[in-house]
Amino acid sequence: NASRHCRKPVINAGDGVGEHPTQALLDVFTIREELGTVNGMTITMVGDLKHGRTVHSLAKLLTQYRITLHYVAPKNLHMPAEIISFVASKGIKQEEFDSIEEALPETDILYMTRIQKERFGSEDEYKACFGQFILTPHIMTVAKKKMVVMHPLPRVNEISPEVDTDPRAAYFRQAENGMYIRMALLATVLGR
Repeated sequence: NASRHCRKPVINAGDGVGEHPTQALLDVFTIREELGTVNGMTITMVGDLKHGRTVHSLAKLLTQYRITLHYVAPKNLHMPAEIISFVASKGIKQEEFDSIEEALPETDILYMTRIQKERFGSEDEYKACFGQFILTPHIMTVAKKKMVVMHPLPRVNEISPEVDTDPRAAYFRQAENGMYIRMALLATVLGR
């Protein structure tokens, strides 16, 4: 473990299917920039919630706020039990939905993630999950006018490129925020 031998703090920039804390920081920063606050929001996480390190860290960080979490995931790719119990232990309401459409009307932040091919044992397992939950302009018609669409990027096919021009699509602004948050973190760690 590098942190044991290093005189400066070590930043976890994402570890496999575990955690991605710097992403969670920029995600919360993005929500605050887009909506002004995190409290009172309903955040819907979509995609491979089992292997998605970004959603693991974000779900944990969001327990610092008064929020509701909704999950939309393919069969066998649900949020890990330990994350669900951690979130529940903080008194946060969680609910699972079968489709984006079903969860969308109540959603303030839609957090899309890709189905990660490299996390699957076989091509068939991957193909069974691929393309189940795709955000299109048509689906966006049932969303709140002020809803925010986020994605840690890169995307595969889970957000149709036509959504990019929707003012609610915040994922490119989110990526830019990542640069600022990581610059601030590095400056803090290096004592600047």
